[in-house]
This record gives sequence, structure tokens and C-alpha cells, in this order.
Amino acid sequence: MASAASEPPALQRAALKLLVAGGFGVGKTTLVGAVSEIVPLRTEELLTSAGAAVDDLTGVSAKTTTTVALDFGRITLNPSLVLYLFGTPGQERFWFMWDELAAGSLGAVVLADTRRLDSCFPAVDFFESRGIPFVVGVNCFDNAPRYPVDQVRQALDLSPQVPVRHCDARDRESGKGLLVLLVEYLLQHVPVGQ
Repeated sequence: MASAASEPPALQRAALKLLVAGGFGVGKTTLVGAVSEIVPLRTEELLTSAGAAVDDLTGVSAKTTTTVALDFGRITLNPSLVLYLFGTPGQERFWFMWDELAAGSLGAVVLADTRRLDSCFPAVDFFESRGIPFVVGVNCFDNAPRYPVDQVRQALDLSPQVPVRHCDARDRESGKGLLVLLVEYLLQHVPVGQ
């Protein structure tokens, strides 16, 4: 019979806080919901006529709700690594929350929509200016133009080391692949001890 002292130490469980950011209607809530192993926390509200003057529905005219605070989900990548996902609100009037949500985060996924590529510039600028590593997921919407990742990288003026990948925010495996890409990027580019 093995004594407690001779048993291998239990695996340390690491928890990483990651953000999912991007413009209004790019699929942040959808991505968090698709990959989360728990019922995600969502703070969505109906779009109303009161916001019609400030909500740009170009390219997303069928959208009926918006995130007003955050989305939250959790995914276990392996027994020792758990990701806590925080989806940011995409509308400019809620950007004041990004600093609070970013506190303690190790990295981010920035979702991009080729129909409205300029909507992800604020998220890219936010993470670049704060030195928070990020990857870009080009969410492949039905009937949206498809461009090679090199063209998207150039259009967003991203540095060559920032990973860019096509994804489908509705698909769990595609979303998990994007998160794995981010974790791998963090392991390669974040200094030890950070």
C-alpha cells in the first residue's frame, strides 16, 4: 500500500482568463456559447428604437439583441488547463467596460467580419496599446466575402507574428481551434512569470 507521501503530486490546475472581442455583431456571444462547457452567462438585451441612431446595423440587419455588459463561459482544454472566457460588448457606448474586463487577462481573440472589417479596428488597437497578446479569427458568415488570411492581415495592418485564422463562431470545434491557437501563441510569446 502506497503512503500519501509517495503518491505523485496532483496536477496543478491552471486557469487562464481570455477575452473575446470585436465589433458589434461579429459573433462574440455565439463563440462563447458554442465552446462553453457550462451554460454561458449572457447579458443580452433587445435592440430598441431608442438605439437606432447609434446602432449601425450595416451587414447585420437581422440582429435583434446586443451584449450590454459581458458574456462568460468556461472550457476545459485538458485536466490541468481551464479557460475562462469573457466576451466584450461590441458597441462603442459600452467600450468603457473593456478595461475592467481586460484586467488579469492573458490574451484575447479578436473576431473579424469581412463585411465590416473596420469594426474590429478598435479591438485590435485596444490590445496592441496595452500589450495584450491576441489572435484574429475571421468569422466566415454565410454569403460574406472570403479573403485569404494574408489579405486580412494586411487590411488590419497586423504584425506578421499575430496569428490569423478563418473560423465559424457557431461551430464548437472551430471555436476550440481558435482558443488553442491563442493558448499556443501565448506559450510562445508571453515571457515566463507574467
